Amino acid sequence: MKSMFTVIREQISSFYLIRRLSIFEMKSANNNNYLGMLWEIINPMIQLSIFWFVFGFGIRGGQPVDGVPFVYWMLSGMVIWFFVNQSILEASKSIYTRLNFIAKMSFPMSVIPTYVIVSKFYSHIMLVGIITIGLQFAGYIISPYFIQLPYFMFCTLMLLISLSLVTSTLATIVRDVQMIVQSGVRMLLYLTPLLWVPSGFIKDIMMINPLYYIVEGYRASMLGTSWYLVENIQLTIYFWVVVLILLIIGSFLHVRFRSHFVDYL
Repeated sequence: MKSMFTVIREQISSFYLIRRLSIFEMKSANNNNYLGMLWEIINPMIQLSIFWFVFGFGIRGGQPVDGVPFVYWMLSGMVIWFFVNQSILEASKSIYTRLNFIAKMSFPMSVIPTYVIVSKFYSHIMLVGIITIGLQFAGYIISPYFIQLPYFMFCTLMLLISLSLVTSTLATIVRDVQMIVQSGVRMLLYLTPLLWVPSGFIKDIMMINPLYYIVEGYRASMLGTSWYLVENIQLTIYFWVVVLILLIIGSFLHVRFRSHFVDYL
């Protein structure tokens, strides 16, 4: 628990630094592209079009999901996937790929995965804005349920930061962990209700995945279907227990090994 409070204090005291570094990270990632930040939107849109064609028409034959056309059901769930996918992959290798950079500056190492994740959050907000505007023309007008969305965004950030403390530490010590993370992320695409609708015991198994809670929360908020946070209070409690466990484990590992990170360069 002491390690967890140490990491939390470092995050709070380095808030301004995280914001500055995340903006620099976002800009540097698109410096060599003529369209710059537009690629943060173009790439997801291309992938969404492919998923819609393959799963919406090819597999489902255009059938709706609980009365919602598949394309809107998919968009409101997949919008979170691009953020989660990039954040998990980039944050897990954030420390060992920046060790030379770390050696030249003095700041808490625990903020490195955080600012990498926050840098991806900016493009996520833009994509959410574009899809929200598109949903207005489709008849899914912003409703009171939409005020849940900032909460679920916060949930996503907390889950990713907690998980990244575990993966970034282990990947720095053992590089093979990065390959395991990549394989795990590929599996998550199909173990989360993003492109297909689970039912029965399969649904119960998938609810173990904390991303299930976030994805369904996004859908309830953007499509205006329910107060998901309140109506699924047991799932809410379960989600935060998982986040807390990941944060405790990740903080312990990070604080325990960070003084030796340079040895693994």
